[in-house]
Amino acid sequence: MDAAQHVLLDDLTEAQCDAVTSVDGPLLVLAGPGSGKTTVVTRRIAWLLAHGVAPWQILALTFTNKAAGSMRDRVDALLRRDDQDQRGVTCMTFHGFCARILRQYADAASIAPNFTIYDTSDRRAVLKQAIRNADLDSSNWTPASVGEAIGACKSRLIPVDEYDASAGGDFWAKCIGRAYRAYEDILRANDALDFDDLLLRTALMLRGDEGVRLALQDRYRHVLIDEYQDTNNAQFVIASALVGPARNICVVGDPDQSIYAWRGADIRNILEFEEQFPSAKVVALGRNFRSTGHIVAASAALIDRNQSHRAKELHTELEQGERLQLVPCADEHLEAADILDTFRRQGERGTPWSEMAVLYRINALSRVLEQAFRDGGIPYIVARGTAFYERAEIKDALSYLRLVMNPNDEAALRRIINTPPRGIGKTSLEKVDRAAMLSSRRLGEMLRSVSEVEGVSARAGNAIGKFVTMVDGWRSAADGGSLVMDLPDLVARVIRESGLEQAYSKGRSEDDAARLENLDELVTAAAEWVPPADDDGATTQTILQQLAAWLESIALVSDADMIDPERGAVTLMSLHAAKGLEFDVVAIAGLEQGLLPHSRSIGEEDGLEEERRLCYVGMTRARRHLRLSWAHRRTVRGITERTMPSQFLGELPDDAVERADERDPWGTASAPAVPDAHWESGLTVRHPTFGLGVVRRVVHRPRGTTATVEFLEYGQRTLLVAHANLEVVDPEERPWEGIDVPF
Repeated sequence: MDAAQHVLLDDLTEAQCDAVTSVDGPLLVLAGPGSGKTTVVTRRIAWLLAHGVAPWQILALTFTNKAAGSMRDRVDALLRRDDQDQRGVTCMTFHGFCARILRQYADAASIAPNFTIYDTSDRRAVLKQAIRNADLDSSNWTPASVGEAIGACKSRLIPVDEYDASAGGDFWAKCIGRAYRAYEDILRANDALDFDDLLLRTALMLRGDEGVRLALQDRYRHVLIDEYQDTNNAQFVIASALVGPARNICVVGDPDQSIYAWRGADIRNILEFEEQFPSAKVVALGRNFRSTGHIVAASAALIDRNQSHRAKELHTELEQGERLQLVPCADEHLEAADILDTFRRQGERGTPWSEMAVLYRINALSRVLEQAFRDGGIPYIVARGTAFYERAEIKDALSYLRLVMNPNDEAALRRIINTPPRGIGKTSLEKVDRAAMLSSRRLGEMLRSVSEVEGVSARAGNAIGKFVTMVDGWRSAADGGSLVMDLPDLVARVIRESGLEQAYSKGRSEDDAARLENLDELVTAAAEWVPPADDDGATTQTILQQLAAWLESIALVSDADMIDPERGAVTLMSLHAAKGLEFDVVAIAGLEQGLLPHSRSIGEEDGLEEERRLCYVGMTRARRHLRLSWAHRRTVRGITERTMPSQFLGELPDDAVERADERDPWGTASAPAVPDAHWESGLTVRHPTFGLGVVRRVVHRPRGTTATVEFLEYGQRTLLVAHANLEVVDPEERPWEGIDVPF
């Protein structure tokens, strides 16, 4: 071994060296979290090059352009090669590689070599057109649900010509078949492929054309695939077809981090690798270079519960560090406040905000967390996602509400007049728009006189009339001072009657379920909001006035720029988005049955195992400090419900965690010391957790009276008085004496 080759190995563990230097034959590298997987992959490529393998004979496939670019840069740095020397190494994403060879072998794939690749927005537009062309009702068949079904067919390598033979004969399958054929007709007419087509067409070509298959096998003598546990069926077929007689394939991954089944990833690809390649060598990378001892021990004990777990000794040579903090909280607001306090203490110790993250199972949980970080003055960003009030479904719902508040809000009107689809097409709207301009009237006014507009069909005119009547009904109810409806009731009604709720509840995708959860969270936000008092101390009276004030508060906070360029920002993100990242301090919120594990997985073994893997992935993002929390009560759709801690918490070893008192600090339901009728604004109260506060608002709801209290240390909290254990303080006690009260 010369000096250059020695440099490639001198800082590696024995297992890493084994993975890097095992050149011939199939190799499975089981890479645990923080085990230096990227280092092994790049060193292996460099090792092959250093041992005479031609650059153009190496193919490395991964899942992101960033990972592929990083891999190329690190190989270049290791060997100090210039661009010309390294040009032959093919290091790409699966989709990028497939696009390249499809253009090269376009005739064999029966496609035009200058094909266009449709992105997500292009695909959505084509799906809408296909649904119309297939004569399907757009209110029942959404682009999201139809697109997911078509994508699943392509992942299973079922082209449209074979769909009828493979699909069932039920109504749903037949409708999807019609939409699939209409969709493919549009793509074919435009010489276009979608992302799924890149994999489908490549897999079918490699499977059916021996000449192309042998040519690619001859070129790529060594195939490396990163994140192999995330491959779907089409990617499995492609990878298998590329392996030549020498069987030089190396796959790197971790079945314990397989968390994308809902995207089509098949964990069996990595679990059954040795069945496909009986002579395969297996190297387990179990040493964790990232996390301290207690974090590694706790996460290892959790994942060991999975039947799909491949045994590997997970360990670290770092110090034991802090035990995991298991923190029960009274509700989601106290949970957010406790996370905030934890991060602030970590910040005082010198940890930058950029090294802290809050993870959660569903995006809807970010709303309360965002509010806490805004109020606490700690900078944050919502990573790989959108801040709660910027999400499309939330902006749609808010646009409806803006229109209720202001019928002349044309921006809101144009956004939602046909969202979800209700038969008011672009052409009809353009005719109404033109008529409005010619008569110097507002668009909203012209819609009320649609019968005067020439060229608008009876169907479109009827749809417009129903839309106008619907919005007018909401406004009338909100402006009438109704005692049977409050702000959250109005928000819930608008979401329901607008069709947004139905559109997402009928969808079968994970995204649709998440959007529905976000809409429920918007109702909760309205229920928790406290109307501002005027100069006389009175709150706004009508629901319409409250709506205007609430929408204003949202608009003001959504424009805030909290990023401190010197210290960065705390990251808020979903557990799925966190894969591949690491932070010094990690808090996982919402560890409750029904959230993590999600309710859809409970009672279904494969789903439960994936939820456990998701929790494992989240835990192993932490380097030094890991905090797991849950709430005894969580408000969903404006209603506070009792919850149970996640079963995963009970699967953690006692010697690696610190368990706090798990008793509910609010206790069981009991009658309040003060009758409901006697609660009023201005009372001074004491709470066992929040301390002293002043009652700002009292609302008598069917499910119980709620009191919004301004607490000295915790700010405003809306509590159900039947459960809150609030104590009214006698003014003669002078509770505020000597205290600088900010309110």
